[in-house]
Amino acid sequence: MSILLAIQDWDSAGWVARFSKNAPGRDIRLWPDATDYKGVRYAVCWKPPQGLLAKLPDLQVMFSLGAGVDAMMHDPELPDVPLVRIVDPSLTGRMTEWVVLQVLMHHRRQRVHDAHQRDKLWGSVPQPAADAVGVGIMGLGVLGQDAAEKLIGLGFDVAGWSRTPKDLPGVTCFHGEDGLRPFLARTDILVVLLPLTPDTQAMIDFDLLGGLRTDNHMGGAVLINAGRGGLQVEADILRALAEGNLSGATLDVFVEEPLPPESPFWTHPKVTVTPHVAAESDPDYLCTYILRQIENFEAGRPLENVVDRSLGY
Repeated sequence: MSILLAIQDWDSAGWVARFSKNAPGRDIRLWPDATDYKGVRYAVCWKPPQGLLAKLPDLQVMFSLGAGVDAMMHDPELPDVPLVRIVDPSLTGRMTEWVVLQVLMHHRRQRVHDAHQRDKLWGSVPQPAADAVGVGIMGLGVLGQDAAEKLIGLGFDVAGWSRTPKDLPGVTCFHGEDGLRPFLARTDILVVLLPLTPDTQAMIDFDLLGGLRTDNHMGGAVLINAGRGGLQVEADILRALAEGNLSGATLDVFVEEPLPPESPFWTHPKVTVTPHVAAESDPDYLCTYILRQIENFEAGRPLENVVDRSLGY
């Protein structure tokens, strides 16, 4: 049974070699080289062109090569077959490493010390204990829960916000529209790990950023976004930085990627840019994971991590 690889912005040849090596009895086809879609039962995708998957008459399962599936969900012709997302333990660990790194960098004022080093200044900055700093995590899925656990271990006062109620040890949990403002009001460092859905599109705007706590040792709130670029209104982030609502930001994701050379984020003194690398999965693990899912499906066993499309992601 054939597998179609529909992959953009990644090394597609490498994926063909990987799947061919691990599934020697499978017919592996690569878009756009393949023009015959008959017999394709499985589609492995990263940012596939809209309408492509609807052309696969025998399609049974779609697999996203990333934890996020928003690029596929935006396809109005997406076939009504199971869509499986990646859940990679190593990805979770890597995301938590990145989140903890950025939280500590802002909490310990590393950007200030970097500037002092450039200017050959010997000076200190206010340094409260971690338990005096409110870290708020938007998105309490697998990634958010793991990051919260590690930040609690470092002593931070951690809260979380999600669309539906959650109950997590050591985390002050808020949910829904009614819980958003109280959550923001006790947050000094905002970590965004939300999926991109119609409800979260452009959610991180000037109004939301204005609700964060600014009376802190950093001289304003901090935004850390490793969710999706579409969550943020980038002009509003720049405005919040200019007006003092934000004292700093770390952004791993952007509306347009790669980030254009003319973007002011590249040179902004209060912004740290990372090129969508907060949590990159091991390609060999992804290949093995997908092939195992296919074997289970063909044996009549249930698929894991199927997207609930009624939730919008």
